[in-house]
Amino acid sequence: MNVVRIDLQDRRVPALGGFNLTFLYLEARRLVRNRRTVIFTLVLPVILVFLFSANRRLGEPAGERIAAATLIGIAVYGAMIAATAGGAMVSIERALGWSRQLRVTPLRPPAYIAIKLLIAMLLGLASVGAVFAAGAYTGVRMAPETWILSGLLAWASSFVFASFGLFMGYLLPSENVMQIIGPVLAVFAFGGGLFIPVSLLPSTLQDIAPYSPTYGVAQIARFPLLGGTFDATWVLGAVIWTLAFAGGASLLFRRDTRRT
Repeated sequence: MNVVRIDLQDRRVPALGGFNLTFLYLEARRLVRNRRTVIFTLVLPVILVFLFSANRRLGEPAGERIAAATLIGIAVYGAMIAATAGGAMVSIERALGWSRQLRVTPLRPPAYIAIKLLIAMLLGLASVGAVFAAGAYTGVRMAPETWILSGLLAWASSFVFASFGLFMGYLLPSENVMQIIGPVLAVFAFGGGLFIPVSLLPSTLQDIAPYSPTYGVAQIARFPLLGGTFDATWVLGAVIWTLAFAGGASLLFRRDTRRT
C-alpha cells in the first residue's frame, strides 16, 4: 500500500488570496436563499417611497425637485440597509464556526472580506433598482442621465455600508447584531440628511452631520440632480469611513480566527 505524504509547507497560496468567481457565485446563492433578508431590504425602502409620495406636491418645479431629491435619499438608504444586512450576515457564520473553518484553508482575510463586500453591494444594487422603479411609478421625474448617474452613485455608496455591516457582524454576536444595527442606521439616515434636509436640523446636528458616514454619499448621489459646486470632502469622507470599517472588519476577522 502506497502512502502519499503531503508537505504542508509546500502548499501554495491560491491566486488573489483565494478570491475567485466560484466562491463569489456560491456566496450569492447563499444570500438569495435568505428570503427574509432579501425581502426586508427590498420591501422597506419601497414602502418609504410610497409613504413620502403621499405628502408631496407634484406639478410644481420646487415640488418635483424635492420629490426627486427625497427619492435619491431613499435609494441611498435602501442601498445602506441592504449592504449592511448583507455584510452583517457574517455574524451567523461566526456563530456556526464557519469562519474558523475557512481559516484552515489558504483563503486570506482580504480576499474573504472582498467577496463579502461584493455580495453586499449586489444586494444594494437590487435595492436601488427597486426604489427607483417605485419612484418612477409614483410620478417622480428626472432627466434620463440623472436617473442613471444618481442611481449608480447611490449604489456606489453601498460600499461604505457593506464595510460597516462586516465590521458590526464581527464585532457583535449574531443574536444582537441586527437589533443594534437597525437603530444605528436610522440615526445615520436622519443625521446625514437622507430624509430631511440638513438645513432643517438643529444647529448642533448641522455641525455634526458632515462627519457622519451618510452625509457625503447623500451629497454625491444628489449632485447630478442639484448641481452646484462639487465638494471633494464628500469623497474623502466616504473613503475614510470605508477604510475604517473594512480595516476594522479585517482585524476582527483575524482576531476571531487566531486560535484556529
